[in-house]
Amino acid sequence: MRNAEFQGRVVCRTTPAFTLRIPHSAFRTRMVTSLPLTPVLVGPTAVGKTAVVTAWAECESITVVSADARQVYRGLDIGTAKPSRSLLARVPHLGLDVVDPGERYSAGRFARDAAQWLAQIRDAGRQSVVVGGTGLYIRALAEGLFHEPPLDPVRRERLRAWTADLTPARLAHWAARLDRRFAGGGRQRAGRAVEVALLTGRGLSWWQEHARETGAMRPWYIQLTLPREALQRRIAERVDAMLAGGLLDEIRRVLAAGVAADAPGLDGVGYREVAAMLAGRLPARELREAIVVATRRYAKRQETWFRNQLRDARGGMRDAGGVWTLDASEAPEVLAHRIGERWHAVTQPASRIPHPGS
Repeated sequence: MRNAEFQGRVVCRTTPAFTLRIPHSAFRTRMVTSLPLTPVLVGPTAVGKTAVVTAWAECESITVVSADARQVYRGLDIGTAKPSRSLLARVPHLGLDVVDPGERYSAGRFARDAAQWLAQIRDAGRQSVVVGGTGLYIRALAEGLFHEPPLDPVRRERLRAWTADLTPARLAHWAARLDRRFAGGGRQRAGRAVEVALLTGRGLSWWQEHARETGAMRPWYIQLTLPREALQRRIAERVDAMLAGGLLDEIRRVLAAGVAADAPGLDGVGYREVAAMLAGRLPARELREAIVVATRRYAKRQETWFRNQLRDARGGMRDAGGVWTLDASEAPEVLAHRIGERWHAVTQPASRIPHPGS
């Protein structure tokens, strides 16, 4: 980063012109600390994030910004565990039903949209809470976007034609080989990692670290966790509820509308397995177990990501080492009460100046 430079003269005639160099990081730090502190509730799928923020909303005028890469798709409701209409009537959510299945929606686009949503919530006099399990979305919003290097369009199209013939596992393999810090994810993220690495000579993680702008909020991270057995039990219960609630019919409707089975939105856990069953590649009797296993693996990747990637480099929740971890085994109402009390302690600390007459 280049230093910012200011040129000027002092009043004394004998003093020559001078140049004052101020590190660019100083401006960045000042900008970041002026950003609003925002609660960010994270955790693996099925851990209970929605239940906790709903309970918190009983005591606060909360609007949720959803940071879920699958809930952005219209018509994909059951398999993404979107909040019900009755819940949305009580607790407003932004970030749902943004694009149609088949359309790409990147972390960068989310960060730009979410920055506007946060401003709208502030203007309305409500408390924003970012809730989700898509780590890249949250990091882009909290730490800022990065300037993606220019990519040759012709070579990019040729590369995309090559990656289109690769299986998701093979594409992820290449992404990890080309970028040792590749954090995993779906086909879209792996393909982008391969493109950037091959067309620029540097991994996507390098660009994300060295060409980053300022984020749109100061995160106050609350991470929900569960013992492995408890989380696996909740995952199995959720899969059963999805199948009983019409997951197969939901996917049939989307496919009948002309959306490809491996299109963005349908390439996620649950939809991928149902699409394979409908195509005859997976026996119907094995569908439930396939979704459960895939969801467990996805939850494990989420937990690994949050454990390794969340940080408090920009004035987040310093009093808890950057991330406040809560055991979600407790009732949502209990957790919400604890979060609310601590939030008010952080944002409205008691004055140390004695009141008159005390």
